[in-house]
Amino acid sequence: MTSNSEPAEPAPFPQWRLSGFYLAYYAALGAFTPYWSLFLKARGHDIAAISVLMSLWYATRIVAPSSWGWLAARSARPVRWLRIGCALTLASFAVFLMPLGFAATFIAMCAFCAFYNAVMPQFEALTLSHLDGRTERYGRIRVWGSVGFIGTVVAFGVLFDHVSILWLPAFMLPLFATLLAGSIVNDYARAPLVAPDEDSEGFTARLRRPEVVAFFVVALLVQLSFGPHYTFFSIYLEELGYSASALGIYWGVAVGVEILMFFASARLLRHWSAAGLLMASLLAAVVRWTITALWPREIMLMGFAQALHALCFAAFFAASMQYMARFFPGRMNGHGQGIFYGFSSGVGGVLGALLSGLVWQHGGGRLAFLLAAAVAAMAAVIAWTWLRPRRGG
Repeated sequence: MTSNSEPAEPAPFPQWRLSGFYLAYYAALGAFTPYWSLFLKARGHDIAAISVLMSLWYATRIVAPSSWGWLAARSARPVRWLRIGCALTLASFAVFLMPLGFAATFIAMCAFCAFYNAVMPQFEALTLSHLDGRTERYGRIRVWGSVGFIGTVVAFGVLFDHVSILWLPAFMLPLFATLLAGSIVNDYARAPLVAPDEDSEGFTARLRRPEVVAFFVVALLVQLSFGPHYTFFSIYLEELGYSASALGIYWGVAVGVEILMFFASARLLRHWSAAGLLMASLLAAVVRWTITALWPREIMLMGFAQALHALCFAAFFAASMQYMARFFPGRMNGHGQGIFYGFSSGVGGVLGALLSGLVWQHGGGRLAFLLAAAVAAMAAVIAWTWLRPRRGG
């Protein structure tokens, strides 16, 4: 038998190239999420302006990922759209190095958030193209994103104890340059396949089921309850006298327990139903926001509240994916995921940022987090009523 007839060896698995992209993406997110509102405040924007500007992060999630995905799906080389997205993310973010008024900041935020939000779904598809038959490797790749987030949020917290928060864009720019480099060295293992048109009538019928409607309402309310946290938590603690390094530690604790929960979620779901895990996450959110509102100076309680992120976010996400697989099986799942992402993170995120800013202006952080607890409690009541196993959950 000649060498030409021998089966070709499989291409080397690019684990570190894939992991490096996740690390860069979430390292930048670890700088943006906790510290961007502080940067905007230092630039002279008031609470109302900050809530509007931060809401753009969520508003662009409604359309940016699906629009960019549509462009990539119709391209002969979809990786080009990943690279274009990373290049435009870097270019649009560089604008923040200049002193900008509210209008210019608004425009720059629209562009930056749209491109940044469009990038990760494209890279997830690229990663999955390498994982055919070996999906167990995904956790070992994705975990580097959480490592990047924790490392940046803690390091930047220490850094901003000594230098002005106004340096934040300059410190973040190299992270986006690294992200662009990561897009250049990665490529699809094979061209993505285009799925046949799904049964739109069957999908619509499923979407109208009461338990499905209830699930999406719960997802929106959960994201709404996170509004004060994602938009103003750092400002809230800064006004109470916490240092930047303390903020970094609190955010790092939340993401650290999130990592542990994601790794434990498969085992938990073998012992708990999705309905039970969902209820636990919603009740944990009620406790977390209540502690944040009433005892923000109690360090141990606040640490416990941040540790509840393992339930409030990670367990909620794990349970939600179980529901999504049940409600939208097969080809319907991709469409269902798009609605879940746009409705919860998109619409819920926008409403959470804007409403928390409005409440903050009239009642401060205490009232905003108490109302967040009330919204989470409302979500728990809806889940208990419509999503228990006997109701089809």
